[in-house]
Amino acid sequence: MATKFSIKTTSSSFLVLCLTVILFFTLSCLSDPDPLQDFCVADLKSTTIVNGYPCKTVSQVTSSDFFYSGLMNESSTANPLGIGVSAGDVMNFPGVNTLGLSTTRVEFAPNGYIPLGVHPRASEIIFILKGEILIGLISTTNVYYSKVLKVGELSIIPRGLVHFVANAGPGKATIISTFNSQLPGTSLIPNNLFASNPTIPNDILAKNFQVGESVIAVIKSKFAN
Repeated sequence: MATKFSIKTTSSSFLVLCLTVILFFTLSCLSDPDPLQDFCVADLKSTTIVNGYPCKTVSQVTSSDFFYSGLMNESSTANPLGIGVSAGDVMNFPGVNTLGLSTTRVEFAPNGYIPLGVHPRASEIIFILKGEILIGLISTTNVYYSKVLKVGELSIIPRGLVHFVANAGPGKATIISTFNSQLPGTSLIPNNLFASNPTIPNDILAKNFQVGESVIAVIKSKFAN
């Protein structure tokens, strides 16, 4: 005759058991999946792009795909913003494809700045390599945080948070930005508002900024190509 087993549990212990099981499977689903291969160097020639580039055929992968010298030299700051950008994202460094990271070097002329904007796909860590840098962040509750950082200091900018970066010193400055995305994206608020294509109607912008349409027209003229 088969032996019958029974387990006596209280309602509270059974609830704890259920919650533990649910938590375990929830965390498992939220964590990043293990990679199914050693690497996935981006095939930048592919026309099929969905959440990253397809992988190069392994036989076509070379040593240069894993090494990048694009951040060694300064970029020109001869532009209205006074900044020079050298990007180490997947578009320039195919080896970071699917790895969820990239890095960028930014040069600042005196008074150079990165306008108010957001990175829609990544958080950002800024390391001050040279000079003094003012970093400002604006939360969704309209709280403004700012600080001038010097060489060797770091700043963290959460994903999607409005921020700006400006040279706060008398000379040139350099930062290294690292992102947890192979292509973080940059959405500059002034350009979005006053240089969109097609353009946002002047009366809509005037109502939002509580100014006359003539003021909006003047601002838009500053962004005209």
